[in-house]
Amino acid sequence: MSSYDDDNMELDFFDEPETQDANEARVRARRRTPRGGEPRPPVHPPAGAVAMARLVGLVALAIAIVVGLVFWVGACQGQSRHDEYAGYMDSIRTVAQSSAKAGREFTAKLGSSGLKLTDLETRLEQWSQQQQQLYDQAQQIRPPGPLRSVHQNVLDTLQLRALGLAGLASALTRTSGSEAAAVGTALTSEAQLLSASDLVWAELYKLPATQTLKTLGITGVVVPASQFVTNPEVISLRSFTVVAQQLRPSSATGTPSGLHGSKLVSTKAVGGGHTATLDPSQPTTIYVSADLKLDVTVEDSGNFQEVNVPVTLAVKVGGKTLFTKKQTITGIRPAEQQTVSFSNLQLTPDAFGHAASIKVTVGAVPGEKTVDNNTSTYPAFFSLSQP
Repeated sequence: MSSYDDDNMELDFFDEPETQDANEARVRARRRTPRGGEPRPPVHPPAGAVAMARLVGLVALAIAIVVGLVFWVGACQGQSRHDEYAGYMDSIRTVAQSSAKAGREFTAKLGSSGLKLTDLETRLEQWSQQQQQLYDQAQQIRPPGPLRSVHQNVLDTLQLRALGLAGLASALTRTSGSEAAAVGTALTSEAQLLSASDLVWAELYKLPATQTLKTLGITGVVVPASQFVTNPEVISLRSFTVVAQQLRPSSATGTPSGLHGSKLVSTKAVGGGHTATLDPSQPTTIYVSADLKLDVTVEDSGNFQEVNVPVTLAVKVGGKTLFTKKQTITGIRPAEQQTVSFSNLQLTPDAFGHAASIKVTVGAVPGEKTVDNNTSTYPAFFSLSQP
């Protein structure tokens, strides 16, 4: 090999192509070097711009935090106010329901049979004391500011009920031995306080309290109702006169005074999806089914409440009595109608295909003078086939 070849080989070794990194470095150097040959100075942001940007960012963050806190505090305050009113109404509801419960007991007591003077006086005094206790309980309840004025009407309601019940007990004692009409008048007068208490609660408490909640935008909170007298007839003169008569049913001679009476209104056969009104003047076909019953309707035709009125049902076929059943109406008021049902009728095979008679008798009450409307006999046929 010649020396020329050696030189060429040496030059080829040192003259390798430039690498990509070297080319990129040269390009960057040219970009940094202006045409005049001097390198460009580094570019810096204006003095104070960074600090200003940071300050703006901090201010924006602070504003966002403050706005969030405002909304959070507002939401908490709204929930807190809602809870305050809801808690108050829950306390009032307990008082309202307890007071109204006594009213239902009062109504049931006046309508019960076997009413006794001393027992009624005792119960009236107990109910009066209960209303006074509820008054004390309501005094301890602290209403929210906007409801403080109307809360006083809760106390007024309970006080009226306590006074009314105590007045009824006092009237019974005061009129002892008087005629029923006089007793009824005295009781009616005292009972007006009970009606007034319902009016105060509904119109002077519940209505304005509900409007206040609406004005404040508080939703989901209900003002409770409390009604002591659910039926005005219970404290009417007629009703109290009946009560007085029941408390003193007899005169000195033992014979009830005034108009007393009961009458048979109707008798119906009900069963198998059919209802037939029995007619005393012509036979009625009665279709027998497992649920067959005879419904007898009775009316108090006098001016006084009657108690323990007997009703008797007798079924005969071919002159032979198949069975007799008896039920008792425990108490019935003047002009009131009540229905007693006779079921589980023991019909024998010979009851079918033969003429039958059904006799219904309403027992005469003490002092009753007209008894021709107390009984009726109905001709009938019992049939197993359905129409």
